[in-house]
Amino acid sequence: MSDNLYPITDRLLARTDRQSITKQTAKVIWFYGISGSGKSTLAIALEKQLHVRGLLSYVLDGDNIRTGLNSGLGFSDDDRFENIRRIAEVSKLFVDAGVITLNSFITPKEDLRGMMRGIIGKENLIEIYVKASFEVCRERDVKGLYAKAEKGLVPQFTGKDSGFEEPANPDLVIDTSAESVDESLAKVVALVLPEISAK
Repeated sequence: MSDNLYPITDRLLARTDRQSITKQTAKVIWFYGISGSGKSTLAIALEKQLHVRGLLSYVLDGDNIRTGLNSGLGFSDDDRFENIRRIAEVSKLFVDAGVITLNSFITPKEDLRGMMRGIIGKENLIEIYVKASFEVCRERDVKGLYAKAEKGLVPQFTGKDSGFEEPANPDLVIDTSAESVDESLAKVVALVLPEISAK
């Protein structure tokens, strides 16, 4: 068998070639926190801000990943690991394509975060911890998941049946229980814009 299993890789366009078209520096902005903390709200709001500035981005979250690419995965530790691994690999491809990728996933354990850093590369990644207490998120219950979890209808629900480890060193912590969406978004934009400007 040939040692060169993927012979076209060195003939593909470089990421810098693609970024010369998009006029931006592709990064993965990974929002993590418990369900209802405001991850998707911030990712969607950030996408709109970037679009207004003429920047190409794409939001990945549970709604478009777990209904397609990862529809066969559950919420066991092994399935959570595989879920994040696949998302990280897809994100790596998006970055190589020159697309700013906005990820919104609970990512509850530090080993998961370490794994996704290893795949994406820390130099390509901005980590934002979207922080809110279980009680605050239960009161919001924007998707009705907390009510279902109370009835035992959501297996391994993070914060109830499965733990969430506080991140050691995220690039930004947003406390959505203490500030408005606009205030949180302003902090995110201030951090992200210099990182994604064309180099």
